[in-house]
Amino acid sequence: MTTLMFILGIAVFAFGLLVSIAWHELGHLSTAKLFGIRVPQYMVGFGPTIWSRKKGDTEYGVKAIPFGGYIRMIGMFPPGPDGRLEARSTSPWRGMIEDARSAAFEELQPGDESRLFYTRKPWKRVIVMFAGPFMNLILAIALFLTVLMGFGIQQQTTDVASVSACVISQSENRDTCKKTDKPSPAAAAGMKKGDKIVSFAGVKTDDWNTLSDLIRDSAGKTVPIVVERDGKQVSLTARIATNLVAKKDSSGAYVQGEYVKAGFLGFSAATGVVKQDFGESVTWMTDRVGDAVDSLAALPSKIPALWDAAFGDGPREPDSPMGVVGAARVGGEIATLDIPASQQLAMFVMLLAGFNLSLFLFNMLPLLPLDGGHIAGALWESLRRNLAKLFRRPDPGPFDVAKLMPVAYVVAGIFICFTVLVLIADVVNPVRIS
Repeated sequence: MTTLMFILGIAVFAFGLLVSIAWHELGHLSTAKLFGIRVPQYMVGFGPTIWSRKKGDTEYGVKAIPFGGYIRMIGMFPPGPDGRLEARSTSPWRGMIEDARSAAFEELQPGDESRLFYTRKPWKRVIVMFAGPFMNLILAIALFLTVLMGFGIQQQTTDVASVSACVISQSENRDTCKKTDKPSPAAAAGMKKGDKIVSFAGVKTDDWNTLSDLIRDSAGKTVPIVVERDGKQVSLTARIATNLVAKKDSSGAYVQGEYVKAGFLGFSAATGVVKQDFGESVTWMTDRVGDAVDSLAALPSKIPALWDAAFGDGPREPDSPMGVVGAARVGGEIATLDIPASQQLAMFVMLLAGFNLSLFLFNMLPLLPLDGGHIAGALWESLRRNLAKLFRRPDPGPFDVAKLMPVAYVVAGIFICFTVLVLIADVVNPVRIS
């Protein structure tokens, strides 16, 4: 049964992946057609075609390998200086440019002269190329909001899970009291496991972050605390101790290995699934976008550890880069977890939301062959044309993005090598959540 659920989890993730890719390409397709660009193909997946159907100018289809997708637009690159496709050069770098230019004019038909991608104004080309990643961003936001506001996320609450008997610095690796340790303020005040703290120093405490900040700011003070116990409210008084506690960042998350002196009450907060309101959801998503940008910037620094995890005996870190295969394995693990079905669904949705956010950020890198590379090319063309107009110089014409194809091949090669490394690590030493 566990194996069946694992396979089902992988299948659910694969379906979500296909939907995400199709959604991305739909952004490119719809805006290209809006601006009158001819699109011969809209395909989800790579490899052999499983199913396709032609409607109007476009062939719509699904291919066998669900790891990507594409649309083909006519005239992605402008012709050579003489207005025609250039003859094949013996130079390998020049050959790459000419191959790209030739591919851009495949299936050119009478009347297509006015339907070429490169002939559209730069702002229209920016919209066409941005529309794909933007669709992933919209989907990510919708999925995140579904989980945050509909299901809730696991977080600390104001319920008391346990009460510390004494004051122990959080930097010390021990949980037993010494004779020299002072009693914790919570124990001295009579706080008990199962209590729910409803107010602290006269301030209503609906969430853990508010309560935590109030405690930290009250070192040395005697404060009134109201708890809910067995359906009744009980008033307590505690003198808050000063202790070495874990440092918190601007988002309220604990900074591993760093400590500060602050107020200490002496209890462990229970965790639970808590629904977020819209404002809290926006704050949470903003923090995750920041984390994702930081992770993307840190990718090169993580390659040595990833290599050691794939080919050595190094551990696979929880924040290690993970590919489609690794994410599919996580989907399989989610399906086997002994948790309520609603929380399994929430984890699936969150996984797909994170995947779509990563697609957005990755595709916005200003490098060919990514969407961001084409956007950068269109913006550069707009800049130099406007500068020429400002200084009353001749129009330089469309920027030939095909000239950057040698760089694009190098970038693509690096991406392929990195993808293979992640794939091997995902197979031999995968990230696990259970």
